[in-house]
Amino acid sequence: MSISWPRILPRGKLSGGVNKRGIAFYNNVFNELLANGITPFVTLFHWDLPQTLEDEYKGFLSPNIIDDFRDFVELCFKEFGDRVKHWITLNEPFSFASGGYDGSFTGHLAPGRCSARDKCSQGNSATEPYIVAHHLLLSHAATVKLYKEKYQLDSIKN
Repeated sequence: MSISWPRILPRGKLSGGVNKRGIAFYNNVFNELLANGITPFVTLFHWDLPQTLEDEYKGFLSPNIIDDFRDFVELCFKEFGDRVKHWITLNEPFSFASGGYDGSFTGHLAPGRCSARDKCSQGNSATEPYIVAHHLLLSHAATVKLYKEKYQLDSIKN
């Protein structure tokens, strides 16, 4: 399963406010899973970027995404880490970067950017998939570093 970033942080950032109803929703999901003997394996990003971050700085095309993603995942670790012990940072990063930013895939996935103007209104297929992939990898690395430094020992103890 995955946690929806915009459900938790509708404006994409901690400074934009935390959706307490979103937190409560996932608390209920995790409690029900565990009550029924199901161990949650949770993906932190399954392509549902908050629209505000796409509008503000073009999402994963910007290095700004790394800090905002790290803040989101830290909130998830704090809120749900007592029950979730298995985290996956990114779902299919290659497909996200290529399908949303590369003309050879016709930009058929969000945000639909590519060089072929008959298929996409904006984008550069020669560079954008690689920039996005780079920022995805840096976001993954920041998540792993954060988890190892602040949360892994707690996970092992529990």
